[in-house]
Amino acid sequence: MSDADGSVWPEIMRQIHEASVDVEALAVDPRRGRAVLQELQLSERSTLGAIAANTGGLLLERGWLRMLGAGAAGLPSLSEANSGSRAQSHLVVAFDAIGGRFAIDGGGLGVAAGEVCYWGADTLAWSGIGGGHSAFVAWALGGGLDEFYGSLRWTGWQLDSSSLTLDQGWSLYPPPFSKEGQDAGAVSRAAVPLAELHSFYAEAARQLDDANG
Repeated sequence: MSDADGSVWPEIMRQIHEASVDVEALAVDPRRGRAVLQELQLSERSTLGAIAANTGGLLLERGWLRMLGAGAAGLPSLSEANSGSRAQSHLVVAFDAIGGRFAIDGGGLGVAAGEVCYWGADTLAWSGIGGGHSAFVAWALGGGLDEFYGSLRWTGWQLDSSSLTLDQGWSLYPPPFSKEGQDAGAVSRAAVPLAELHSFYAEAARQLDDANG
């Protein structure tokens, strides 16, 4: 599917081909791709639009990171994942396998408009990662995730991640935001629906906010 001669998809394909990590581009239904572009008013001239138009999503490192596109079985499209978040002025662009997510700050996250931010299971808060969406994609494909996740990964996480379906994630206990759960190699793990994981951490964040008054 092509938007115009200005599509950045060829450049993204080059980055995927040269990536230092395992990457899988999920098959796309062209009609879904067009629908996402129209609903979110995106163009293939942007990295975000090109991924949505040409893939169901990108799976990095055996599904540890799931960049959103037009959607696939078990993985929502960009428009589906953001149906309830526009009021907060951010756009979710990726999920990870432990309940974290990346989003572009549209002014509502308090970081910087246009910057990709991360909401982690270890912090229960948004923080900027230092660049926009194109930089985020290049950074992830270039191997930036390894240092970024650090102790949130455990020996054998690659094989474990490949066993998950796209709508599942790892529930870690004790959870990463607790003192006892900061070493992912020393906690128990269970595969659970990703939506359940997101709800659990959102509730934990709410309770923490209430406790801090």
